[in-house]
Amino acid sequence: MAGSSASLRAYVITRVLLMVPMLLILLTFTFLLLRVAPGDPVSAIYGEKGNPQVIDQIKRELGLYDPLYVQYFTYLRGVFTGNMGTSIVSSKPVIQEIQDRMPATLELTISSMIVASVFGIGLGTFAGTRRDRPTDFGTRIFASMAYNIPIFWFGLILKLIFGLWLGWLPVSGRFSPRLNLPPRFTGMYTVDTLLSGDLRGFADAVAHLILPSLTLGIVLSGFFIRITRVNVIQSMGSDFVEAARARGIPERSVFFRHALKNALVPVITTMGLTFALLFSGAILTETVFSFEGMGRFVFYAISYRDYPAIQGAVVYYGILMVVISLLIDIVNAFVDPRIRY
Repeated sequence: MAGSSASLRAYVITRVLLMVPMLLILLTFTFLLLRVAPGDPVSAIYGEKGNPQVIDQIKRELGLYDPLYVQYFTYLRGVFTGNMGTSIVSSKPVIQEIQDRMPATLELTISSMIVASVFGIGLGTFAGTRRDRPTDFGTRIFASMAYNIPIFWFGLILKLIFGLWLGWLPVSGRFSPRLNLPPRFTGMYTVDTLLSGDLRGFADAVAHLILPSLTLGIVLSGFFIRITRVNVIQSMGSDFVEAARARGIPERSVFFRHALKNALVPVITTMGLTFALLFSGAILTETVFSFEGMGRFVFYAISYRDYPAIQGAVVYYGILMVVISLLIDIVNAFVDPRIRY
């Protein structure tokens, strides 16, 4: 037991230390990519009709005329001191913009991941235990259709059916304007309404989340269905499962205690790695549903080449992805001790 605990601790420490170079590489790549691309944020905002003297002055204030290495170290210093700069478009501190918008995207991402996990793991397990049966073929067809359907089109269809035709759910925003916004604890309305005891507000926040979450979650569930199905089939045919059956262990126990547990190890890893796909899909989903989150913020920042906003968003996304990857590795290390060595 002591050796197992020590190996897990050493594994976690190693993964934490590896976070630093990973983030540094990500920050460097983002910085160089923005500078190598043609154009600059000031020209993108003011266009050809802008006053050349004003444009030149703004560029000097932003340090765009400084040598590249000076801009790079100024950028890194700002990142490690928590100063992301000021958005060129909104003239607000980037850190404030991110703090205002990130909770909305996290709320959407978490709820979408729940939808994707329920559909993906549930249907994937169902199909894997019924290989080559009609239900298996039907599930595989659903998975292929779900994963290949355009997010924006699927979102519009859901809005049309459940919002316009049936009138069951709201089709835009995060909260009804007729209700008072909850006190800000986390920025996530579902959590804040619960913490403040506002059940009516909680129901309203959940109602606004349903369609965006279904849009993003069902699309991603197609991938989870396929990978879960494959791993369940492989696990059910493995030697240790056959050995458990030979010992007379009931089939239900064989499946849940042996086959499914091992089948979910690669699925959990994949879920963590594809968490980034939810953020990329959130850009389209937030645009379709007028959901004021990081997706729309990044979209406008890229449109106007807003260097500080893009760099700040990448820093937050990078840290979030690295932390999620670390948590997934730790979970896998608990599930499968072989990963620690």
